[in-house]
Amino acid sequence: MPTPSMSSARPLLHQPDHGARADEAVRRLVEHLQGGLDHGDADEFDRQFAADVLWGSPYGMTLAGFDALNPVHHLLMDRQTAARSRYEPVQTLMPTPDVVITQVRRQALPEADGTEPSGFSEMAMYVLVRRDGRWWLAAGQNTPIARQP
Repeated sequence: MPTPSMSSARPLLHQPDHGARADEAVRRLVEHLQGGLDHGDADEFDRQFAADVLWGSPYGMTLAGFDALNPVHHLLMDRQTAARSRYEPVQTLMPTPDVVITQVRRQALPEADGTEPSGFSEMAMYVLVRRDGRWWLAAGQNTPIARQP
């Protein structure tokens, strides 16, 4: 985690004493995303998505609500749009005991024959909110990872 500048009055928002809880919430989210992708199961992929989830696709499309997003994920899974990939947590910030903000990378994997991946990789920023003891995805923004020009 970053350290505060000596000349700055900016607060550090992360609560390190809740770090294990934050890591567990992100681990579960990543398990559902990975399992859904691996099995082509949109319902498993979206398992933790809140009813009013806000979603930004890597192509700039935005959707609001599980009822709008889940059919899109079903279509994408049916078409096998995403390349074989591995999800991996990158960073996590827990500003309150009931909110986790995390960056998660989806890394496209090489093809079975060892050739370059056929799809793109992306970085996502996810916001998880705990309600009634359960973590829900409140928002996600996905950005393709591209080579710098």
